[in-house]
Amino acid sequence: MDMMNWLPEHSAALQDLRARGLSYSEIADTINATFSTAYTRNAALSRAQRMGLAGLDRPEPSLSGRLDPPKPALPEPARIESPCERRAEPKCDLLRWPKSFTETVEMPQLRCAAVAPRHLSLFDLKRGDCRYPYGGDVDGEAMTFCGHPRQPGSSYCTPHFHLSRDSEASARPVLNDAWLQTVGAI
Repeated sequence: MDMMNWLPEHSAALQDLRARGLSYSEIADTINATFSTAYTRNAALSRAQRMGLAGLDRPEPSLSGRLDPPKPALPEPARIESPCERRAEPKCDLLRWPKSFTETVEMPQLRCAAVAPRHLSLFDLKRGDCRYPYGGDVDGEAMTFCGHPRQPGSSYCTPHFHLSRDSEASARPVLNDAWLQTVGAI
């Protein structure tokens, strides 16, 4: 079953049955009999994990019979050191981790077009309107579009077309060497 199919009353029953110490197979069987569903043991276990109920500890078995005595523990296998552990340096060459930001990096100056956008929604855009996007950078912020008449053969109005095609600005690198070194690209 999909996680979207767990109704609140099913989740409450799972929580109650888990507190009583039933196994996930028994929990699934009980919920299926009560609510006429078809949950599997794995579905009940996964839902319990998402609810924060499933831990590494297992409940005591609910069988009423006698259990076999526990088997003696096997001796712990000898530990073999990996080549990375033998080095004096904790850095392993197999993986290249990104460097952390320890210094401030100057961000490049962003360009903008000298046009006051109409801030149209996607549904308000007409066939010949500029589709240059504004906003939507923050969660919950609406994305709007320029909406001025677009240049023939382009999705943008003339100022936004030149902004996106400025050959002088695109010839110079936007990211400097210090920033590229910080993220490990150089």
